[in-house]
Parts: sequence; C-alpha cells; structure tokens
Amino acid sequence: MAVPETALPSPAGSALAPEGGEILASGGTQLSVRAFLQSRRAMTGTGLIVLLVLFCFVGPLLYRTNQVTVNLGLENSPPGPGYPLGTDQYGIDVLGRLMVGGQSSLELGFAVGIATTVIGLLYGAISGMAGGIVDALLMRIVDTLLAVPTFILLIIVSSMFSLTLTLIILILTVLSWPYTARLIRGQVLALRPREFVQAARTMGAGSRWILSRHMVPNTLGISVVTATFSIADSIYALSALSFLGIGPPPPFADWGTMLSDGVNNLFNGYWWQVYPPLIILVLVVVAFRQVGDALNDIVSGNRPGAARRRRRFRLLPLSAPLYER
Repeated sequence: MAVPETALPSPAGSALAPEGGEILASGGTQLSVRAFLQSRRAMTGTGLIVLLVLFCFVGPLLYRTNQVTVNLGLENSPPGPGYPLGTDQYGIDVLGRLMVGGQSSLELGFAVGIATTVIGLLYGAISGMAGGIVDALLMRIVDTLLAVPTFILLIIVSSMFSLTLTLIILILTVLSWPYTARLIRGQVLALRPREFVQAARTMGAGSRWILSRHMVPNTLGISVVTATFSIADSIYALSALSFLGIGPPPPFADWGTMLSDGVNNLFNGYWWQVYPPLIILVLVVVAFRQVGDALNDIVSGNRPGAARRRRRFRLLPLSAPLYER
C-alpha cells in the first residue's frame, strides 16, 4: 500500500532525500545548488562550458562562413583581416570550422552522457534492489559489456561500415552505461540496510515505492558525477577516431578531423591549423572534468579548500592524502 512520506522516519545521518531538491550522499553531505555555487572549481568549469556552448551554437549565427565550398584561391591563408584564424588547405575559414566542428562534438558528448546516466541509473538501482539471482544475472551482463574494448570495437565497426554520428553515439552508450550501473548498484546495496529503508518496509512500502522515493534520489549525486566524465570521455573518443582517419566521412566536421588535417601542414609553418582545435579540445575536456571533480568532492564530503586552510595552520601533516590537499 502507499505510505505517505510524512509517516516515514528520518533518522539522523540517514540518506533520506530532503525537500527542496537537495540530495544526501551516503556520508550525509548535501548535493545542492548552494554547495555547487560555493565550489570555485565547479563554477570555473561551468563558466567555461557555457562559453564553449555559446561559441559553437551562437557563434555561427553571428560569424557566418561558407563551410561547404572549397576555395583553393584562399588555401593556407594566415590569420589576417577577414580570417581571424586563417584558412585551411581547402580555403575554408578555420574559426568557422571550429564553431561547426564543436557542435557535433558537444552534441555527441551530451547525448552519450545523458543516455548512459539514465540507463545506468535505472539498471543499477533495479539490480541492487532485486538482489539474489536477479542481481547476479544482471551483473553478469554488465561484466560482459565491460569486457568489450570500446575503442577496438569502434575501429572494427569503422572497417565494416561508414561511421555516422548516430552510430558512434549508440556504440559509446551501449559500452559506457555499465560503469554507471555498477556504481549505482553498489550505492543501492549500501543503502538497503539503512534504518529509513527498513522503516519504510515495516510500514508496508513496496520495493517500487522505495526504489523511486529513496534509492534513485540518493544516487543522483553519483549519477551526475559520472555523467560529466562520460561527456568528456565521449568528446575525446570522437576526436581520437577522427584524428586516426576512421571517423565520420566528409562533409562531417569536428575538432579531431581539423587536428588530423592540420598536423600534416604543421611543418610547413601553418600553425593556425593545429593549435586552435587543439586548445579548444583541451579546454572542453578539462572543463567537464573540473566540474566532475568538484561534484565528486561535494558528494564525498571532501573540501580541499578547508584542508588547505588547516594545513596552513599546521593542523594537517604534509603527508595528508591527495584528496585532502
């Protein structure tokens, strides 16, 4: 039968999700908007991500270029008036190419990150709640998928078919969600013996009610952390495939393809074809990883800034663990 939320106890230190959208991590730390805004690393990474999204999706509306027609009369032109970052070997504006190439990279990253998080969250939570033979069977499926080398599979598929953005998203999603599912399952197994879960069962709450009201909300913190890392890894994977020449064929554009084409001309002095895509690729990966690390600190209860202040007053030894520095 349905049990009203007000009838369930909220023991101190439990992982019960409070009102107002805040989620309690396993250690009692709140993952909230306030904690996120107070994190300098999170805000720096988020600000950089917002700027990159605006650059890639709003930039082409303000800085219009022709990314389809080849103009050999302008090939390998250095940065100058009309072409702030010069042109490539096909006479195409490099700045405009950065914007268009970033669209596909960010679309793939967000698609894979969201899909892997949703699938892994539901799968891991259900497996952890079911337990027994059902949990064992579901985890053997996860183990099988984890044993598949993602990049090698992508290379094999590219040799058999012409890779498209949709196909890459599908492959990366299928092979990435097991990591999230295993983490969520472990968190659910840790929450099952907690007092608030036992109280809910005693008062007649079913597994579905506990799963939706307790387990899923209390694993959102881990899910958000893994999502940010999945986005960064997916963008990196697409760029690596394109750099090796096995990515989607032209006229598809992304930063990896720009790097691959630019490296061939680097020794000719055409530096503007290599460094801009390299810098922006590093920035976007670092930005998502900064947000992920900051969220991980919040969820796990580590506050690096506070640890540094304590060490300044000799309250921590110099050999303190890395996560406290």
